[in-house]
Amino acid sequence: MLYTNLNHIESSTEFARIISENENVIIICGRMGPLCVPVYRIAEELEKEYIHVKFYDMEYDNPESYFFHALPEVKDLKEIPFTIYYKNGEAVNATAGIQSKMQITAILEKEFAATVNA
Repeated sequence: MLYTNLNHIESSTEFARIISENENVIIICGRMGPLCVPVYRIAEELEKEYIHVKFYDMEYDNPESYFFHALPEVKDLKEIPFTIYYKNGEAVNATAGIQSKMQITAILEKEFAATVNA
């Protein structure tokens, strides 16, 4: 189990529903390790500012997450967490490994034309 304040995805069915029902989605698939935890914490902060984006996590080692490991967006990524950004059900960006708040914010601004609530 991931101990984050993000919404959790537990199955491929739930994943498909989420990306089809929401315009802007970020999904972080990882563990509670030193490269992943900072990314979850940043996402928890940004979730409050980017209210038009839905933030989720998925446990890398959950047997239900193995479909996620096979997605074309992550097949060549070598580090976790995998972070995928979806716009209208289509992957528009993907990263692997630790990311800074500035890096994540830059992707959010580029892919989701974000309007931040101050």
